[in-house]
Amino acid sequence: MTQPGRGQINPVVALVLVAMVPALLLVGLRSLVSPGEVGPAAEITSEPSSGVVLASSRSIMSVRRVAPELSGRINRSQLAAALQTVTSSMASTSCLAMSVDGVPLSLSGERAAIPASTVKILVAVAAVESLGADFTFTTRVMGPSPVGGVINGDVVLVGGGDPLLSGDWYPNSNLDRYPVFGHTSLDDLARALASAGVTTVNGRVLGDGSRYDDEWYYSEWGDGIAGIEAGPIGALMANDARIEGDDYRASDPAGGAAQEFILRLNAAGIQVSAGSGVGVPSASDVELAAINSAPLSVVIAEMLQNSDNNTAEMLVKEMGLHISGNGTRQAGLAAVLSALNSLGVDTAELNLVDGSGLANTATARCQTFVDALEIADRSVIDGLAVAGVSGTLASVFTEGPMTGVLKAKTGTLGNLPFDQDPPAVKALSGQYIASGGERLTFALVLNQWMVNDQSNYRPIWDSLAFAMAAYPTGPTVMEMAP
Repeated sequence: MTQPGRGQINPVVALVLVAMVPALLLVGLRSLVSPGEVGPAAEITSEPSSGVVLASSRSIMSVRRVAPELSGRINRSQLAAALQTVTSSMASTSCLAMSVDGVPLSLSGERAAIPASTVKILVAVAAVESLGADFTFTTRVMGPSPVGGVINGDVVLVGGGDPLLSGDWYPNSNLDRYPVFGHTSLDDLARALASAGVTTVNGRVLGDGSRYDDEWYYSEWGDGIAGIEAGPIGALMANDARIEGDDYRASDPAGGAAQEFILRLNAAGIQVSAGSGVGVPSASDVELAAINSAPLSVVIAEMLQNSDNNTAEMLVKEMGLHISGNGTRQAGLAAVLSALNSLGVDTAELNLVDGSGLANTATARCQTFVDALEIADRSVIDGLAVAGVSGTLASVFTEGPMTGVLKAKTGTLGNLPFDQDPPAVKALSGQYIASGGERLTFALVLNQWMVNDQSNYRPIWDSLAFAMAAYPTGPTVMEMAP
């Protein structure tokens, strides 16, 4: 896709500008200058020979001051018109919202639609607001103090809600669709015990996931999701509930993590005599080792770029625990809504039922995503996938002006059977920096029959990209200024 060229100012536009300037000059006295800012009247001098009235440098209004507003209005109007090629291809169950440097366009952003994985944008914004971009998750090893390198009793691996806890083998295992990054190393945790002189655990390794509830899967997820696209989810989970050498996910995430930790202890030279299980530390246990995750900013980047469903669900539960003391999905979603409201995001018609967007019963307006992205912490924007470069957008917009510039979150739901409600979902929401530096923030959520098929959604995505790449098509400030 090539970026359309922009020639000299259109004569029709020039005539419109000539007609508009006097009116804007008059209106501007009231709209651009507040009563408290009006000082003494500017001195006016007259040149009878030319009939031209000159204002001093203290004039309240000038064409130079009007030019940015005029240019912005004309270009936004032309962009909205260009986006009609997108809206005309959308079903009435879909929505499109966009703002230019925070100024909204009049499109269809007030419609509510099934958002799919774009929900993760709201989770990311709320998590940074609730927990902080530097927040970390801590995984601890508890047990009796070692004597002569031997721990006599059970060792407990206590989950701290770290969604990226894994053995060093996992990120490069190709078991996930996108490369895992930012992982917290279980191998490093095992090596920390070995460095402290531990050689033997004369007991079991237990996994403790009691930080959150035991809702490992959400009942409203469709067929083929639980255990495949997401879950089992717990406060202690390693390798997304996988164990090295096992083809299947563990049925209990905490128990699976305990089994995986034994393998990591063995690799570090520590022998375990009695297998694994689940349990909590005893009152007399002490902390033997601990490891912190990467900062939350890295965790949400992994979630957004790779559309990591487990990470999203665990972040929701962590927010619930942090805000209300309950590590549950319901408490977490209430915390998300509270954070968005406190930030000033319009949450009308927002109905969140999970953190991943896998449930087809959620609804959200496109304008809600634009609002959230406009006020988002920089770590959220920087964490989005980049067109043609990373994550779910690595193979999208690989050539043209979007490449390396557009940052967005995708969303997809098949919602079988194809010919029945609810419809399939394909979504794209993010930001694009135009050639003139303008920030275009957008949300496109398509809800219609088989729209998740590339032949159906890519023409619409391409129309959206073409309209944004062409911006601005009207006069620039420099072209309008005298």
